[in-house]
Amino acid sequence: MTTIYDFTAETIDGAPAPLADYRDKVLLIVNTASQCGFTGQYAGLEALYRKHRDKGLVVLGFPCNQFGAQEPGDAEEIKTFCSLTYDVDFPLMRKIDVNGPKAHPLYAWLKSQKKGVLGAGIKWNFTKFLIDRKGRVVGRFAPTVEPKALEGAIQRLL
Repeated sequence: MTTIYDFTAETIDGAPAPLADYRDKVLLIVNTASQCGFTGQYAGLEALYRKHRDKGLVVLGFPCNQFGAQEPGDAEEIKTFCSLTYDVDFPLMRKIDVNGPKAHPLYAWLKSQKKGVLGAGIKWNFTKFLIDRKGRVVGRFAPTVEPKALEGAIQRLL
C-alpha cells in the first residue's frame, strides 16, 4: 500500500526532501501562491505550524502557478516573499504542477486518495490535504477553508 512516505519532493532550495523524513508526523500539505486572493492564509498556516510543531505538526507548502498564473516568481522570489510578508518558517518546496500531465506524483496520489466536491482535480490555490501519523490522507479541504478551521482536526491527530 502506498503512503505519503513513498514520495520525494524538492525543497525550495533544490535539495531532495524525502517525505519519509516526516514519518510519525501529522502533515498539512497545501498548494500555495503569492498573488492569490487566498494568499493571506500563509499567516494562518504559519500560526498552526508554530502552535503545533512541537507536538508533531508539519505544514508543507507547494507553490503552484497553474491557477491564474498567481505564482509567477522563481524559487528565490517565492522564498523572499513568504519570509518578508508572512514570516513563513514552515518548509516550502519547489514550485510544481498539481494537475495535468506534469502533475507531481505526490499530488497525483493525494488526489486519488481524497477527491474534492467537484472531483479529483485541484480547483484552486490553497487546497489542503491532512495526513495522519501513519501517512494516510484523512482530509481534503477547499481553498475557502481557513487554516484555523482545521485546528480541531489537527489536534485530534496529534
